[in-house]
Amino acid sequence: MIMKIFNFVILAATIQCFTACITNTKKANGNITSLNVANKSRHVMTKAEQDALTPEQVLQEFKEGNERFRNGNVTQREHSEMIRKAATDGQFPKAMILSCLDSRVPVEDVFDQGIGDIFVGRVAGNFVNTDLLGSMEFACKVAGAKLILVMGHQHCGAVKEAIDDVHLGNITSMLANVKPAVAMSQNFEGEKSSKNEAFVKLVSQNNVRNTIAKIRAESEILRTMESKGEIKIVGAFYTLRTGELQFID
Repeated sequence: MIMKIFNFVILAATIQCFTACITNTKKANGNITSLNVANKSRHVMTKAEQDALTPEQVLQEFKEGNERFRNGNVTQREHSEMIRKAATDGQFPKAMILSCLDSRVPVEDVFDQGIGDIFVGRVAGNFVNTDLLGSMEFACKVAGAKLILVMGHQHCGAVKEAIDDVHLGNITSMLANVKPAVAMSQNFEGEKSSKNEAFVKLVSQNNVRNTIAKIRAESEILRTMESKGEIKIVGAFYTLRTGELQFID
């Protein structure tokens, strides 16, 4: 009888201890969740911060941001009503990114940037025309951005279509903006087709180079700002598989 009572007491104590452990674990998890929410970034760029930045600092920040993106260590941001209201007091982005239309290229995430940090222009084939040049001039001359980054990417559909000389509606005239890069790549040794990933990559990189050359040639405002060191104009190639950026000379 005594043994039965003893075993019952031990069982009851074990159950009580187990229940307490579960409760404490839930509390701890709740505290961690609260801590994670509290640690989310609520920062929105100010004019003073933008003014203090140099083009070189912005470029370095983007390189570091891309490394965080690749490593799955991006900044946790709070996009609450408070942050959205703060952003309505004006915008002071660090840079203007010209990217392709491709949905697999999440521009802000690639550089680990948040609300109010960057201007983003998107068009299939990441080329420039008058509208995009005007947007870049606004971003830099009017709004104070310090960097223009033209970003091409792996497996670009517009590049492949330009290589294949596709003719389809308005796509035909759009691809005319990309075809100079195909011509620039004719010294490639190997199969010059959209099925050859190495050739597509070269054309994509040359397309970025051609876009940068056009920016400098067709925008006196941006060309002058760059010559004075007020902005930098750079190019990069984004690899879909890895999330890595390769900067282009």
